[in-house]
This record gives sequence, structure tokens and C-alpha cells, in this order.
Amino acid sequence: MVDRWVIITDDPTLSPAIPRTAASVPEDLYCPFCPGNEHLCPPEILANRRDDSQANDPQWKLRVIPNRSPLLVIEEDLKRMGEGIYDKVTGVGANEVIIETPVHARRQADMDEDELENVFWAYRDRIIDLKKDSRMRSVLIYKNSGAEAGATLEHSYSLLLALPIVPRDIVEELRGAEKHYAYKERCIYCDIVRQEIQLELRIVSETDSFLAIEPFAPRVPFETWIIPKRHSSRFEEIDSKEVGDLATIFRDVLLRLDRALNRPPFNYALHNAPFDKSYDKIYHWHMEIIPRIGIQGGLEWGSDLYVHSTAPEDAAAFLKGLVI
Repeated sequence: MVDRWVIITDDPTLSPAIPRTAASVPEDLYCPFCPGNEHLCPPEILANRRDDSQANDPQWKLRVIPNRSPLLVIEEDLKRMGEGIYDKVTGVGANEVIIETPVHARRQADMDEDELENVFWAYRDRIIDLKKDSRMRSVLIYKNSGAEAGATLEHSYSLLLALPIVPRDIVEELRGAEKHYAYKERCIYCDIVRQEIQLELRIVSETDSFLAIEPFAPRVPFETWIIPKRHSSRFEEIDSKEVGDLATIFRDVLLRLDRALNRPPFNYALHNAPFDKSYDKIYHWHMEIIPRIGIQGGLEWGSDLYVHSTAPEDAAAFLKGLVI
């Protein structure tokens, strides 16, 4: 859908480099995200906590706070400027941290489904709130797990960035989806879901509401997508049944990746439609999980052309066959 090409070769020297141990950041004895250290963080924006507790006290299950060193700030005025042929925008936006658990070093794969549901509800609630700001055009939610994936603390957290622009990857997906819809009058992601269910070649896991697949042209071995079966362009419109199903399939996928790749570092991103309602028919929200098990070189950076030796059908069969 984004005209990306991948070279899949049988060269054994290009097999994925599996980490011997889980990648992690150095342990922080004074972790600012642990209960009791709330004073080390900015005041919370949202929290899931005990009914008898007060804001910013230690009795919480999940907290959302502003990033102490934000990439963008909500207090900035939105101004668009030109510099010759180039465009500039002031650094308006929101940069938030979702502290997913009070338990230090508790990885998402080790969380139970209730804990993961709390994470997904927080994602939804923050998107709904930030949509009220007319300066924002999109929200990107993403996670860095492990030092190689960009995590700076051992405590499990994910990140939110509200933007006055639409990120390029989403723009490219929108263009591909729009082109497909103009030709066939169908959502390309809905077509992917139907085809993958029919072929059963790249499915890793499945629930009533979601499908986890190895995409047809994966950028890295064991790249995994989680896609809702019903057409929905916006994560924030998820219902309670779907949140439960998402927690189930998400945990299942992470456990399978852990077993297959020895607890790899990974990134994921929630790809969501921009706030503009015109994309509702053509786009379909989804999660993309990228294990950090390979090395990108000059070919990938210079051409956006990816090369590895693991076919998505083989990766799906391997992951699906694991006993969890």
C-alpha cells in the first residue's frame, strides 16, 4: 500500500541476529516512574488509581505525565512560516509519557490482560482529549522497549506525541489507501484482513475482533501487525469488547516474540487516522510491532529497500506453532 519493496533472500548470512539475553537499559536505583517518586515527575495528566487516593500520590496503577524534556509544547502558538522553498512550523504539540505499571522492570509481555487494558484505555482517553485542540492534526503513540530500541529507563512506559502535522509514514499509508479506495471502493486494510483469513499463510494469532499477521513485505524478520477485523479508522472509537480482545492478542503476540527471539528489544507504533474526518472510509487503524533483531545499513537508509532472509509465511508458521 506504500509501494515498499523488500528483498527476501535464502542467504544464511542474513539470518536475524537473535539477542542472547533481553536488551535492557541500566537499572536506575532512583527510578522516577516508581511509586513514591512522583515528586520527581511533572504533575499527572491522567491516572488509574485507588478511589481513596489523591492525584500524584503513590496509590496508582497507571499514570500519564508530560514529558520532562518535551519535543513539542502545548503552550506554543501555532505559526506556519516559509524559508525559501522550505516550510517551518513552531514547536506546538503535546509530548506525554504513559507509565504503564507501578512495578519496576515489569515488561508488557509479563503484564496480565487487565493491566494491558488499562494501557489501551489510557491511549484512547488521551487521544480523545487532545482532539479537542484545533491546532492538532494527529496523535502518534509509540513504545521503545529495550536499550537498542531507544528506551532510556527500565521501567515500562510508552510515549505520545500530538502533532500539528501528519507524519510521513501515515501520509504514505493514506495515499496508498486512497488510491486503492478510488479504484475498488473498498478499504485496503479490510481487503488485507479478508485475504489473510482466506489464505491462512501469514496469521500469527486471532480473536473475534483482531487479526495478528506477518505483513506481506516485512521490513524486518518477525515484523507483526495487529489489525481490527471491523473497519475502523480511529483507535479512539474502540469499544470495551475490542479493548479486551486487543489485550488478549497483544499479549499473545509479545509472548510468542519473546519465545521465538529470546525477549528481543522492540518498537511499536499505533497508526491512527488524522483528525480530519475525510479519511474515515479509506483508512484503518492498526499496530505495527518491530523487533530490533537486525541491523539497517546503507542500503536501507539510502533506498528504503529492505533485505533479509525470513519470509513472512515462515515467520508466521514458526510463531503460530509455538506453545505459549
